[in-house]
Amino acid sequence: MDGEPERDFEGSAELLRALAHAVRLQILCAIKDTERAVGEIEEITGIAQPGLSQQLGVLRKAELVTTRRDGKQIFYRVDRQRMLAASDLLDALAGTAPDRRPDARSASIRSGGGAAVFARVER
Repeated sequence: MDGEPERDFEGSAELLRALAHAVRLQILCAIKDTERAVGEIEEITGIAQPGLSQQLGVLRKAELVTTRRDGKQIFYRVDRQRMLAASDLLDALAGTAPDRRPDARSASIRSGGGAAVFARVER
């Protein structure tokens, strides 16, 4: 496949698996606009602490969230660059032009986190 970027299928699948879970999507929706402490996320979502911690761990491992510690509290926020990369992956699979976000394609996934940008759609 001349001229096409190399694809990280395993990393891309890992990213999509992290997103493809109802509880994790609920958590991401709770923190999409602002950072929140674990207690706030628990209150908003109704997810009990043990399950919440487990799902936040999956989101951290997939680098879909960033964290900030303040004393004993940990605050979570959606990692927007990672979400843009996930969106670019879906755009590539759908064959839609991601031209609406010119800076998103150039933002690569941090190493060690798994997925790389899946493909750049050229027209």
